[in-house]
Amino acid sequence: MKVKITRNAAKVIKKELEKEENQGLALKVVITHAHGDHAHYGMDLAKPEEGDTVIPTDKEIDVILDGNDPLLDGVKIDYLYFPQEGFVITNPSKGNHGDH
Repeated sequence: MKVKITRNAAKVIKKELEKEENQGLALKVVITHAHGDHAHYGMDLAKPEEGDTVIPTDKEIDVILDGNDPLLDGVKIDYLYFPQEGFVITNPSKGNHGDH
C-alpha cells in the first residue's frame, strides 16, 4: 500500500504529532463514505488496531490504514491554504481527485 503526503501537509501533521498529548499516536486515514468506485476520506490521530497496516512515508510520518480496503491504497494527503485552509485527501490512483 502507498501513501503520499505533500510538504504542506507534512508540516502541519508533524506539528500536531509533536504535541505532548499526541505522543504515541500516528496519523490514521479512514473512509468516511464510499459509493460506487470512489470514496470520501477523513483522518485522525490514533494507535494501530488489529487489521491496520502502518505505512511509512518519505516525509517520516507513519500512516495507519485498513490494509483490507483497496480504496485506501494510493491516498494523497495535501494541505491547502486557498480557497479554504485545510486538509484535502484524494486517491488519484483510483480516479478520485477530490470530493464532488
